Amino acid sequence: MTVTVGVLAETAPGETRVAVTPEVASKLKALGAAVLMQSGAGSLAHFPDSQYADAQFAPADAVLAGADVLLKVQPPALEEIAALREGAVAIGFMQAYARGDVVRALRDRRITSFAMELIPRISRAQSMDALSSQAAVAGYKSVLIAANALEKFLPMLTTAAGTIRPATVLVIGAGVAGLQAIATARRLGAVVEAYDVRAATKDQIKSLGAKFVDTGVSAEGAGGYARDLTEEEKAKQQAILDARIAASDIVITTASVPGRAAPRIVGEAAVARMRPGSVIVDIAAEQGGNCALTRAGQTVAHGGVKIIGPVNLPATLPFHASEMYSRNLFNLLKPAFANAELRIDWADDVFAGAVLTHDGQIKHEATRKLVEGN
Repeated sequence: MTVTVGVLAETAPGETRVAVTPEVASKLKALGAAVLMQSGAGSLAHFPDSQYADAQFAPADAVLAGADVLLKVQPPALEEIAALREGAVAIGFMQAYARGDVVRALRDRRITSFAMELIPRISRAQSMDALSSQAAVAGYKSVLIAANALEKFLPMLTTAAGTIRPATVLVIGAGVAGLQAIATARRLGAVVEAYDVRAATKDQIKSLGAKFVDTGVSAEGAGGYARDLTEEEKAKQQAILDARIAASDIVITTASVPGRAAPRIVGEAAVARMRPGSVIVDIAAEQGGNCALTRAGQTVAHGGVKIIGPVNLPATLPFHASEMYSRNLFNLLKPAFANAELRIDWADDVFAGAVLTHDGQIKHEATRKLVEGN
């Protein structure tokens, strides 16, 4: 029996991405799936219906009624979950830590759901790692935002009026977003420094032409993320970082752990030491921000310093962000297709690690404890 993959137009405010691009729709058809899309689903990402040669189009309610697998970017709305048939599969960024109502609805409707933010960070799953693909978009765009807000040149310029010194950029956090920010700032000609509590990132930072800020604090954590620092470690780190923050024209902060509040790294006192006209772009704004003055979705002025808290940066570059995310989804689904049927191998570390709900149960233990309280 042919598996029907459903795709809706995203309805979350400001969301412009689409879960399936024309390229991936064709790949799904080649696996034996039928792709059923809501008309206009890809239009905000600049993929008009006319480009989807291998998809059929229907109203949203028909897509939900017919979908064996629903592919999303943002978590499904409660009414979308209610319209899915019991036993269907839903995949997307589920934001389980903040959307207990969605998790309970998926459980009660007996939907098998996979959260893209739970994809294990193992070598075999790199092509499925949507957190990383979308973080790369955010890191790139953060530098463009900073460059636009900074009222200086980024590169060194030699002119008849004299030499203009390059801007200095400090990137805090050297995960995927931070490394992309470093590379982008270097391409634009800035002098770049970077810091991460994970000492293992030093070589990666240096390989991109940036200087590593060594505070003497290392906090290697599980799963490729940083652990929480002790109060003593925080104080030691802060003293050195504050001096580098004060000397920077641009500070880009990227430190976050999925499902938890972002660590506070840039305090109000540090901002007060920055030169007027300096810029902070805090891409952890949606998790509370790395800067004490960050307000998600706003630009705050403090002593002549601009603190910018952008939200959903991948949605500001929807064409390529959708291409990357759609390929992540396809690479996750492909191993489950056999003879045009969907057969999930629960012994597979990727599926076992990314499952959120299945067969009327919350399978992800941390989410289960959060939602059910036991």
